[in-house]
Amino acid sequence: MLDEHRFTFIDLFAGIGGFRIPLEKLGGKCLGYSEIDSDAIKVYQQNFLTGYVNNDEKYLGDITKISELPWQVNLIVGGVPCQPWSVAGKLRGFDDYRGKLWFDTIRVVEKNQPEAFIFENVRGLISPANQRSFELIIQKFENIGYRVYYKLLNSADFGLPQNRERVFIVGIRKDLYLDNFSFPEPLNFQVKLFQVIDGLQADFDIQKAKVSPDILFNGNVPVSRNRFQKNDELNDFFVFCDTRNGHTTIHSWDLIETTKREKLICGTILKNRRKKKYGTKDGNPLSFIDLSELIDNLQIQELHNLVEKKIIRYVAEQGYEFVNSKNSSGINGIYRIFLPHSEIVPTLTATGTKDCIATVSINAETPEEYKSLFIKEIYQKKKYRYITAKDSGKLQGFPSWFRAHSKENIAKKQFGNAVSIPVVYYLADSLVRLLGFIN
Repeated sequence: MLDEHRFTFIDLFAGIGGFRIPLEKLGGKCLGYSEIDSDAIKVYQQNFLTGYVNNDEKYLGDITKISELPWQVNLIVGGVPCQPWSVAGKLRGFDDYRGKLWFDTIRVVEKNQPEAFIFENVRGLISPANQRSFELIIQKFENIGYRVYYKLLNSADFGLPQNRERVFIVGIRKDLYLDNFSFPEPLNFQVKLFQVIDGLQADFDIQKAKVSPDILFNGNVPVSRNRFQKNDELNDFFVFCDTRNGHTTIHSWDLIETTKREKLICGTILKNRRKKKYGTKDGNPLSFIDLSELIDNLQIQELHNLVEKKIIRYVAEQGYEFVNSKNSSGINGIYRIFLPHSEIVPTLTATGTKDCIATVSINAETPEEYKSLFIKEIYQKKKYRYITAKDSGKLQGFPSWFRAHSKENIAKKQFGNAVSIPVVYYLADSLVRLLGFIN
């Protein structure tokens, strides 16, 4: 391939090579890569710089110290650090030193004038909070001679079962007079988890029962539901948390032996904890007096029993609240369990989540039967496992030959930081065809 390459590129903020894999598949030749994280460099080199000699390729080191490149290249690509622009990163933008790396990126592009560039970042970069910063980035690219295009692309639209939105910025040198670039259209097929992740049992043609939204959501469909969740079908995941979170929510009192009376008490707390009469929090403790007004003949010992079972706890001078009422914390170390026939999992992140995958599928006609079957056949029989680094790589579209970091936590973090391979492939394919590198 090196002798028959169609175009050359530089890999900035190279990470573990998420841009490089699809660009090489399209016939590109990497002439240099920039990365400062030692773990990422190790993985990058063991995958791309072992077993062959490319005398043209150079390690460029820290982007802040790069001036002119030793060669002219066709493309410059990279995933500019996203933390300053993400909600998790508190949207610090240019106030974060990593946010200023955009200026180094622009400087490298200006000095070397490639025909085009592709850069990726979190969707927070184009949020209203970052509007002025984003407009400044675009303006600076335009001022150094590039026509700039940008679009939010979702990995789920390009053959991966992951709801991952990222903004991609494409620049084409104005003197090339190529004004008709267009981003790739979504693919017209959806894959399921078991088609991507090894070791899952599922029926490809499983037919979900149609259930009225009035039954599933009591007529009030949550605004938090995304475009992949159908309002007249049972969810293909279960959430572990003591909140009112839909028909596939698993509560702590579902998982241990509890009486009908105890379930009634828990259900009463669940239905009333967010009412303003009990406080201004999103979930408020309820006192014994409050609960006595809601539950006939309530005894204090009944609440003590639930405290002993670690379902509720007493907050001094306030009342009783659930122990497991924070979504991301889950219950017993589990936040969500996705079924093998799930068409989507949430965005993989560098910090990770307490998400699991069921190794077998279930199906049912009613929400009650569905939940009972899940607890009996999957949870109690432990037919589930945590999402692994290998799974994360598959969910990002990395090929089977890719050698991840030997430490599980580091590998998961690196895959969470990476770009989705198919998204870059289809985007880069559109660009290099326009540039004439591929017929």
